[in-house]
Amino acid sequence: QVHLVESGGGLVQAGGSLRLSCAAAGRTFSRYAMAWFRQAPGKEREFVAAISWVGANTIYGDSVNGRFTISRDNAKNTVYLQMDSLKPEDTAVYYCAARFLLIPTMRVDDYPYWGQGTQVTVSS
Repeated sequence: QVHLVESGGGLVQAGGSLRLSCAAAGRTFSRYAMAWFRQAPGKEREFVAAISWVGANTIYGDSVNGRFTISRDNAKNTVYLQMDSLKPEDTAVYYCAARFLLIPTMRVDDYPYWGQGTQVTVSS
């Protein structure tokens, strides 16, 4: 089991940057593949980025590739999402997710553990 809490969301102008954090409670954090998803009003939850146990492998959604960077600090039980060159279409609630002892994937259903989400709003 792992408990996830996101932070770092807020309001930013287009072209700006934000860094989201996801703090995990649990002794085996380093064995979880971690991911970020987002959900805009009226839309399905969308994959953003994922990272493997030790951070060696990362994957990104097409809409954020080249602008967002996922990373993790296992000593701090935290995963980050650095978001640069933000666009109004990046506006959504951003969720952190985890899956134990498995490779990172892009599918919502592959992740049994979720945080409560943090709102990101990008103004034009």
